[in-house]
Amino acid sequence: MPRKPITPDNAFLRLATLCARGEQAEGDLRKKLGDWGIAPSDANAIIARLKQERYLDNERYARAYCRDKLRFNGWGRSKIAYMLKGKGIEQDLIDAALAEIDEEQYAAILNEALEAKAHTLTGKDPQQARAALLRFAASRGFEPALFFPAVSRLTTASDED
Repeated sequence: MPRKPITPDNAFLRLATLCARGEQAEGDLRKKLGDWGIAPSDANAIIARLKQERYLDNERYARAYCRDKLRFNGWGRSKIAYMLKGKGIEQDLIDAALAEIDEEQYAAILNEALEAKAHTLTGKDPQQARAALLRFAASRGFEPALFFPAVSRLTTASDED
């Protein structure tokens, strides 16, 4: 049985409720509107109203996304930026959100992740373990200038044990 079409007013209410529960990206909301069969002109009006009533703010979303992905997922700047770009967030907003990262906290998150990964590599050949740690840090989106020295410190310390 086909679904009953959703009206623009009902779509606005659904999205406002969604935005009230947590930050949302404009691109994700536009996709939802398209999935619901809302006409592009109505979708633009709904997005404009969400912005006007402060339910939707890409800058606020970028800051929250950056904070959460760093803290809870242990992602680096490169991966966060890539994912935000994929959600249609403007580059200047991404740069501003990434600039808010505390360098000490960032380095600590990288070191904790590398140490946890190193514990899973005990008994491996030192070169294989080093390569695995480098791949791991790169896959998490950390910058090579930051993770190469951290991996070197970690592998040198484990070689001395």
